[in-house]
Parts: sequence; structure tokens; C-alpha cells
Amino acid sequence: MCKGLAALPHTCLERAKEIKTKLGTLIQKHDSAIDFIIPYPEKPEKPPKAQKPSPEEALQWRDSLEKLLQNPYGLSSFLTFLRSEFSEENAEFWVACEDYKKTKSPVKMAEKARKIYEEFIQTEAPKEVNIDHFTKAVTMKNLVEPSPTSFDMAQKRIFALMEKDSLPRFVRSEFYQELIK
Repeated sequence: MCKGLAALPHTCLERAKEIKTKLGTLIQKHDSAIDFIIPYPEKPEKPPKAQKPSPEEALQWRDSLEKLLQNPYGLSSFLTFLRSEFSEENAEFWVACEDYKKTKSPVKMAEKARKIYEEFIQTEAPKEVNIDHFTKAVTMKNLVEPSPTSFDMAQKRIFALMEKDSLPRFVRSEFYQELIK
């Protein structure tokens, strides 16, 4: 483990280069399998028959981001609200991670991992999420051999950010206030 500045010049930098090399290999491997991949949707769409919640059900969302995200109407409403504030990347990352965890095929998992990394994790990504360096490093290490848990730490950090920041703003929004009337 990389601890202290004394270890930094040798051990950590070598480990970081090794991870970067392996990640680069993972990212390049997708070319041969690209025709067999069904990527996660760019923009999650509201399910065709998402039922508008009762005011009582919507009231539960103010205390539980998990309940909000599990409800198709709630998720769609939350994403719409975040898009109106130009801050949808965290929720989209969370949705992409949920889809990723359901992937069974190792080939599809590697492709989805690459897409999530390129869209949300890498520095200067189009929808880069705000995670600390440690979480980013752990996530990159996990992507050397993608598994259903590769993004868990980053997803938990983003969930906590949404719970602390985005959910309170959503609950104060006019749209949410209309749902609970």
C-alpha cells in the first residue's frame, strides 16, 4: 500500500503506471467485441407506464434517496430536475452503475466499464463526477479486472453527494411540491 511521501517516488508511481497500462489495455480490447455490445442508454428514459405516485409515497422521497431512485417516476422526475439545473451527471452515473451491476457477460461488462470510465471517471470526462483521488484510484484499480463491484466505492460516494446536496434541492423544487399536494 502506498503510504507516506517516502514510498511515493518508487512504489506508488510504479503501481500507478502498472494500473494505467492495464487500464489502457482494457480500453483497447473493446474493438474486437464492439459489434456484440449493447451499451447502457445514454439518457435514461421514463418507463412508458410510470405511475404518478400518491402524495404519501412522494413524501417518503424527501427522507430516502434510495426510495426516490427505485421508483421509476421518482427517478425520471429527479433526472428531469437535475437536467434543469445542468447537474445530472451524478444521477446518470448512478443509473449507469446500476445497469452495469446487472451485466452478466464479461465482454459486455468490460465494454460498459470502459464507457462508464470514459464518460464519468476519467479526468476531463464529458460528464465527470466529483470523486476524491483515493476513490478514483481504487476504481481504476478495480477496472483492471472488471467485476460487478468495480464501481461500488465511487457509486456510494456519488450517492452520498446526491443525498446531501441534490435531494434537498429537489425536495424544495416546485415540481416536487406539486407532487406532494
